[in-house]
Amino acid sequence: MNLTSQYELIAAISLGLGLLLIVAWLIWRRRGGPEIPQALEAVAIERLQNVLVPDGMGGHIHVEHLLLTGQGFVVIDAKSFAGTIFASERMAEWTVIGKQGRFTFPNPLGTLYDRVAALRLLVRDVPVAGHVVFSRGADFTKGRPRDVLSAAELVDIYRRPEQADLERLLVAFSPHWDHVKKSIERVK
Repeated sequence: MNLTSQYELIAAISLGLGLLLIVAWLIWRRRGGPEIPQALEAVAIERLQNVLVPDGMGGHIHVEHLLLTGQGFVVIDAKSFAGTIFASERMAEWTVIGKQGRFTFPNPLGTLYDRVAALRLLVRDVPVAGHVVFSRGADFTKGRPRDVLSAAELVDIYRRPEQADLERLLVAFSPHWDHVKKSIERVK
């Protein structure tokens, strides 16, 4: 086999592998991407789960997932509901219509914003965001409120930084993350 044939073979194999990766990615996206645990793992540099954060008024507020990401701290309320979800920022209750029938649950945005505010009191110099993240079976056909994401969108927005950026970010965020870890209480 001459050198040109070897290059052609390598190029064909590379092209085939590239196409295979693209097809796999498209299938993954069509199915809705990752589920919530995989998404949290994909974006978090570090993560705290089921903790009580001081609320600034002598009490505590429960935080389901607190992530240290490349963009700062992110508070996550996870919802594993499948079906069509009717929701808006102003609705007191959101409705899910799915295989299990119809049910409602309290609008999670108010408590999410309280959790974000409590965390901001602890880490005034670090960006803090909050999102309600739904699993891939959730469908918001009539519109989706602000700060509500799918697990795939969470990964797209908060993708873990490359190693060189990661080290720089850890230097900046570590003292604040350590302060949060000392201030929280774990839920038993």
